[in-house]
Amino acid sequence: MAYDRYVAICKPLHYPLIMNKKICISLVAASWICGCLDEVPIVDVISQYSFCGSNEINHFYCDPKSLIELSCSDTHNFEIVVLSEGPFAVLAPFLLILLSYIYIISTILKIHSSEGRRKAFSTCSSHLTIVLLFFGSIACIYMKPNSMNSPEQDKMFALLYTVFIPMLNPLIYTLRNQEIKNALKNLIFGKQYERK
Repeated sequence: MAYDRYVAICKPLHYPLIMNKKICISLVAASWICGCLDEVPIVDVISQYSFCGSNEINHFYCDPKSLIELSCSDTHNFEIVVLSEGPFAVLAPFLLILLSYIYIISTILKIHSSEGRRKAFSTCSSHLTIVLLFFGSIACIYMKPNSMNSPEQDKMFALLYTVFIPMLNPLIYTLRNQEIKNALKNLIFGKQYERK
């Protein structure tokens, strides 16, 4: 999505040529493949542990960090894998998105008309909001050492990035639409905002 926004803002005349079906399929495939390969070391490490005692996971779903708490093995190498994988799984995509937005913002600032700048910022602001919320909550869970572990806090952040942020997506993306904004104002404040 960040690459799509980058091409749309920084290379608008080349957009149909650059963002063709082959590129879109390649970007989706790369995301899926990287996401699946990212889990292989974690699953490998967890599969070597022995589990004893309670088999009840203190989480909404089978999260690796919650699963590790049930292990009676030394889980130090799991923390090492997660912290060493973090820069590739979380920081690298975030930095690439941030880099694309640096280019986008520098291009937007070169636009002479204020209306053009406003439309360009409006195009990107919703995606940037979702990215910051998503990566912020992910980093709060997975990029901290076990000594700072709080199961209740982890559950709250997991609920944020698995339920709340995806639920906010339609709202954030539709707030760019003036009709939706007016309907929302009418719903909240009554008929005084109705357009004449």
